[in-house]
Amino acid sequence: MAVYVDNMRASFGRMVMCHMWADTREELFAMADRIGVQRKWFQRPAWRGVPGMDASWEHFDIAQSKRALAVAAGAIETDKYGPLEFEARRKGDEAKLAQIAALRAKGFGQAPRPADAKQRRLL
Repeated sequence: MAVYVDNMRASFGRMVMCHMWADTREELFAMADRIGVQRKWFQRPAWRGVPGMDASWEHFDIAQSKRALAVAAGAIETDKYGPLEFEARRKGDEAKLAQIAALRAKGFGQAPRPADAKQRRLL
């Protein structure tokens, strides 16, 4: 069981955001509680029947400062294909996994080095 953060860097106002997800909802909520992310920001498919914002998969969008806290608390760093790989593995989609591996082999998925020296090196 694990919690993951990717290296996506999407602007949201003055913040730079990434994704945080986990093997189980309980682990995801435990990490969110630990790093101070309010559960009201939980994103999930509408059909799941749990409170949160509509999305195609269960995750939080978190600021880089929260990402650093998550990594310090044991979250596993991934590249931008991490969420796609996670869902493909869950669904057993071998074709999607092969496509992701081919993109990574070509050097896609890497993120620029963070300007903040407190951030760790990304995959």
